[in-house]
Amino acid sequence: MLEATARLDRPRALDRRLSVAPMMQRTDRHFRRFMRRLTRCTLLYTEMIPLGAILHGPRERRLRLEPAEQPVALQVGGSDPAGLSTAAKLAERYGYREINLNCGCPSNAVQDGGFGVVLMRTPARTAECVRAMVENTDLPVTVKARIGLDTDRSEAFLDDFVGAAADAGCRSFIIHARSAWLTGLNPQQNRTIPPLDYARVRRLARSHADLDIVVNGGIQSLSEVTGFLAEGFSGVMVGRAAWDHPWLFAEADQRVFGAHAPPLTREEALRAHAPYIARALADGEPFHRLARPLAGLYRRQPGARRWRRALAEHQSLHDALGSMAVA
Repeated sequence: MLEATARLDRPRALDRRLSVAPMMQRTDRHFRRFMRRLTRCTLLYTEMIPLGAILHGPRERRLRLEPAEQPVALQVGGSDPAGLSTAAKLAERYGYREINLNCGCPSNAVQDGGFGVVLMRTPARTAECVRAMVENTDLPVTVKARIGLDTDRSEAFLDDFVGAAADAGCRSFIIHARSAWLTGLNPQQNRTIPPLDYARVRRLARSHADLDIVVNGGIQSLSEVTGFLAEGFSGVMVGRAAWDHPWLFAEADQRVFGAHAPPLTREEALRAHAPYIARALADGEPFHRLARPLAGLYRRQPGARRWRRALAEHQSLHDALGSMAVA
C-alpha cells in the first residue's frame, strides 16, 4: 500500500538553486531526515535506484517517502523506456517532486546493465527514455550526465546528447563537470581524477539558454554555490561535501534562498533529530546506520574525533550527546 504522502500537493516548479547529489549508500531516508534539520529549502535526491529494483524489488521499502523529507527527487538508473515510464508514474504516486535519469554513473555494474553514463553514447535511446517518462507523469523529468566520455570529449558530443534529451521533453540537466573515464579508473577515481572543466558547463548553459543547467562536481562551499548562481546557472549540486561536512548547509536557507529564520546550532539540530532516531531504533533500525549521516557534523571543529568515537561507542543519540557533555 502506498504511504499517505503519495497524494501530497506538489509545486509546479522546483527551486533548483541548491541540491544534494544522489550518492549510493549515502542519500537514504536517514540522511535526508537529518539534512532537513539543517536546511528546509535544499532539493534532496535519493540514491540511484536501479529500474529493476523499482519494478520488481521491495517497492515500499525502496520508494517510501515522508512529508518531512520534502522536497525530494527520485533518481533512477535504467534504459528501458517502458519500465522507466512505469517508474515515473510510481514516482508521482509516492509523492516525489522530480524523477531524474542517471546518465553519469560509470560503475562496471551499471555499464554492464546498459545504463548510467553509457547512455551518453546513445542520445536517441536516452531521448526514448525521457519521452516515455514525460508522457506518463506530470513531474519534471531531468537528466544527470557528465561533460563527456574518455572515448569522446568533443563539444559536439555533449551538445548533441543534451539536444536530443531536450527535444524529448527534458528541460533541466545536471552536469557533472568531469568526463567519465571508463577504462582504467574505478567510480571513486572517476569522482576525482578526470579534471574539472566548469568552463565547458558554462558554454553549454550559454548555448542552451532555454534550459535549466545545474552545475555539479567538486563544489565544497556555499561561497562557490553563490558564485556559480551569480554567473547565471539555474542551480548548483553539491555531492561528497554534503556527506563529509553536512554543516556546510546550516546557512544554506539564509545565504542561498533568502530565508530569515536563524539556523540551528549543531547541538540544537541533534536534539531536534533525536526523536526520529528513537523512533527508527524502535522500528528495528541499527544505530550505526542512523549515526552515519551525523559523523561529519563536527568536521574541522574541536572535538570532531571525540564525536565520531561517541557515535561508534554508543547505541543512542542521547547517550552519544551525553558522553560529549561530560567528556
